Amino acid sequence: MPNVDLIIFGGGIAGLWTMHEASRRGYRCLLLEASALGSGQTVASQGIIHGGLKYTLQGMMTGSARRIREMPSIWRQSLAGEKLPDLSQTEIRSNNCYLWRTESLSSRLGMFGAKMGLQVVPKNLAPEDVPELLSDCPGSIGQMDEQVISPYSLIRNLAEAFPEQILKYDPESLKFVHDQNGKLSAVQILDPQRTPVTIQTAAILLTAGSGNESLLQQASPATEVPGKSVMQKRPLHMALVRGTLPPFNGHCVDGAKTRVTITSDIDCQGRTVWQIGGQVAETGVSMNRRALIEHAARELVASVPGIELNGLEWNSYTVDRAEGATKSGHRPETPQILQEGNLFTAWPTKLALAPQLAEEICERLSAIPVAPTPLDDSWKSELTRFLRPQVALPPWETAVDWVRLDEPFSQREAA
Repeated sequence: MPNVDLIIFGGGIAGLWTMHEASRRGYRCLLLEASALGSGQTVASQGIIHGGLKYTLQGMMTGSARRIREMPSIWRQSLAGEKLPDLSQTEIRSNNCYLWRTESLSSRLGMFGAKMGLQVVPKNLAPEDVPELLSDCPGSIGQMDEQVISPYSLIRNLAEAFPEQILKYDPESLKFVHDQNGKLSAVQILDPQRTPVTIQTAAILLTAGSGNESLLQQASPATEVPGKSVMQKRPLHMALVRGTLPPFNGHCVDGAKTRVTITSDIDCQGRTVWQIGGQVAETGVSMNRRALIEHAARELVASVPGIELNGLEWNSYTVDRAEGATKSGHRPETPQILQEGNLFTAWPTKLALAPQLAEEICERLSAIPVAPTPLDDSWKSELTRFLRPQVALPPWETAVDWVRLDEPFSQREAA
């Protein structure tokens, strides 16, 4: 019977980064994934290592929320291979994001606020350094040292360090085992031959995003309080556009919001693909696909004067941002961790905050206390017969029924 220190459910950024941090501290870790690594929130994210732009715009840069300002530096060291986890094999889409505004008063005020409160302060670009795409935009164009990475590449990079410790399991056959005192002591899953295998563990961590709710009900039914949820979801409806577009990553600021946030990548056929988020994706939740695409096109024309949309193909996708519940229902400022004995349920809130969440989980493990097991790899040999999950493909690689807009949008129509 395999025996580990920590079993992690969920192979997104939270689970994989925590696996790296806990393993670095000497813990035996096993990660279980029901679908594909990164499926759901992580691979659908835009991959921006935020330094607090949205917090600053909304007047939230207080208390522990300031920790997000440290994240770009931590990630930059890992991406350079100077700090563990070594992310030097992760594809960096861009080493910076552009920041610009429109002519509106709210946009001017938002740009001013962003420059006042950020750790990663936007640098005003000289006219000759402004990208051609933004050459007709008003005011100064900022450049922020926030890296943009490929979430698909990131997940693959993180997973490759633990080829024997990441298993695919069938959620329908999962069983949590408690000892005589009611404490979680093991997990039972089926191997490919449908033979039950019990894995003993000192602690369990749930980082399955939206899946945390059902896992928590299985692992600890007493946690559920009538009329009160431990998790909340904030949906997004993101737009995709592909074709003859330049590589580009940045935010158009408007008041307390990012009117559009654009990130780009190259698809499997060599086409440039833009993901369009920000307020477009928030507003788009109430729209069907066609309405969202038309809205995103109008917002692009309004935010990027002179952009050519003819000949481009459009699509959209929805994703739920799962988080620990807050009283207001608004986005939490920090990673959320629910602890019940040796069971932890966690949501990082944002991709960039994964290092902070992993550090806090390890500190709580030590406080229980859970001590690292002496190094011995023999337990891994008992798990070689299990299947390994694949890495989830980016949303543009699985999207179908791409559409073209029949007519271009004019500046007047976009206003």
